[in-house]
Amino acid sequence: MLNWLKNIFGFNKTQAEPDPMKYLIAGLGNMGAEYDGTRHNVGFEVVDLLAKEFDVPFKNDTQGDIAEFKFKGRTFILLKPSTYMNLSGKAVRYWMQKKNIQRENLLVIVDDKNIPFGTMRLRGKGNDGGHNGLKDINQTAGGNNYARIRFGIGSEFFKGSQVDFVLGKWTNEENEQLPELLRTAADMVKSFGAIGLQYTMSQYNTKKKKDPK
Repeated sequence: MLNWLKNIFGFNKTQAEPDPMKYLIAGLGNMGAEYDGTRHNVGFEVVDLLAKEFDVPFKNDTQGDIAEFKFKGRTFILLKPSTYMNLSGKAVRYWMQKKNIQRENLLVIVDDKNIPFGTMRLRGKGNDGGHNGLKDINQTAGGNNYARIRFGIGSEFFKGSQVDFVLGKWTNEENEQLPELLRTAADMVKSFGAIGLQYTMSQYNTKKKKDPK
């Protein structure tokens, strides 16, 4: 009788095991035309490039826009949260649960003012570095032990003008270099899923190239 009641109310149901071949790639940014082409939206630009490469459209869905493609037997789910940057964790947590993504298969792409433009860092965990999107994911999605690509935007701003800089448009000089950097970030995403975190870190973590004299 007890087991029958448990079955009726679903208490005996167990969640399916996560698919180790499925990855959630969350590019962080802010929705809205006024944010297009800004440094803070570089996460959106990376996943947009991947969607274009694999010819998959983004579809508006719960708490974000979603696209999906397959590469080397893996399924990559691209997410652009619609929650705005400061509430990114809400969307990431929702889609991790909905798609049953294991934590080690989550990759977040963010701008980072603490490293120079032209530099990218892939890490398997870490603090938020003052980034509100990462801070919310850490608080909402259960800790900081998930992979992230930190896309350097530099800190070429005067004291007190950080917000204007981060939400500002790329300079003409930056725009010249941006396509190659976005391509590298997109390749890092594919490598993360196909080959793994450690190999990708060793192959792609970059240092800013010195300007020729």
